[in-house]
Amino acid sequence: MKLRIGSRDSRLAVVQTETIMSALQAAYPDITLELVAMKTTGDKILDRTLEEIGGKGLFVRELDAALREGRVDLTVHSCKDLPTEIPTDLPIAAFTGREDPRDVLVLPLGVAEWDRSLPTGSASPRRRLQLQRISPGLRVAPVRGNIQTRLRKLDEGMYGGLVLAAAGLKRLGLSDRISRYFSPEELLPAAGQGILAVQCRADMDPWFLDCVRDPEVEACARAERAFTAALGGGCSAPAAAYAVVDGEQITITGMYADDQERIYQSAVSGPLTEGEALAAALAKRLKEDAECPEK
Repeated sequence: MKLRIGSRDSRLAVVQTETIMSALQAAYPDITLELVAMKTTGDKILDRTLEEIGGKGLFVRELDAALREGRVDLTVHSCKDLPTEIPTDLPIAAFTGREDPRDVLVLPLGVAEWDRSLPTGSASPRRRLQLQRISPGLRVAPVRGNIQTRLRKLDEGMYGGLVLAAAGLKRLGLSDRISRYFSPEELLPAAGQGILAVQCRADMDPWFLDCVRDPEVEACARAERAFTAALGGGCSAPAAAYAVVDGEQITITGMYADDQERIYQSAVSGPLTEGEALAAALAKRLKEDAECPEK
């Protein structure tokens, strides 16, 4: 049996895909695996923010085409980079174990204090609004490119700091660049942050992915994605969702910002089996609060 696995060609994406490949090879030594890396539209256009060029779908378009056309058998993604709407013919077949979901502050090499006279780099409106909530007046400027490119811009003095996902830095062996961890109470993570998702074609039987599936993480991922989906499929407003499982209970914290950049945030808990419904109801409630702030 041979499996061709599609990935973005960034170093982080390749490392993440190789993690899945290593687990598959260890579980099924007779499987032949081939990594197929490709550059996506989102990787090519770096002079504008994602909101300006079409959103997260630009990171998966080429991979979806390769999967649909049979040029690859699986694709591996950072869950947080997947659009809310997943094509029915290309379902998510597995969610893997979660790396650290937190956001972190990275300072220039050799610098010990966060220089707030320079802009802090972040391409995420979600991070910008939450950073300015905990540090009023902070200047946050967009920064695009892979992690290595962003770190180079930081070290060249363009920014006083960067806010990045802990998961990516840790997977690249760059934990030593982390200066501070933001708790989820300070910066609520993006839906799916730290989780890897594997897509396949609907006509496949992905039995071999049992070795990488994590049911608890899947429950969190599906609840977090249900929150963002309930805000509206094409919603580009800043939003965040983070779920935690405790036994048979799940707690989902969600955040939504309206057009005036007012932040609405709350949490809900209930049976693990009802995670998606709970998350969707929470999103609906927050959106209603935003539409009627005088309530």
